[in-house]
Amino acid sequence: MSLPVPKEAIVGEEIDKGVTEARRVTRLIRLPEVQHRVGLGRSTIYRWMSEGKFPKPVQLGGYAVAWAEDDVEAWIARKLAC
Repeated sequence: MSLPVPKEAIVGEEIDKGVTEARRVTRLIRLPEVQHRVGLGRSTIYRWMSEGKFPKPVQLGGYAVAWAEDDVEAWIARKLAC
């Protein structure tokens, strides 16, 4: 007859299985912060979005939108690599 396994051991195993990378929560940033980070004005950001040169925002509800911080950071990294 086997001994019961402590709950902590089971949970610990389940958490450690297949975990190769820490989870990262994507933060949503609003237009003023996007403008500050990229150094562009509102009109340029929206024009470049329509031309496919800048990431598009996600709809929060009504007319409110925000950009995924990861998308903006990736765009900046691509610009710096050029």
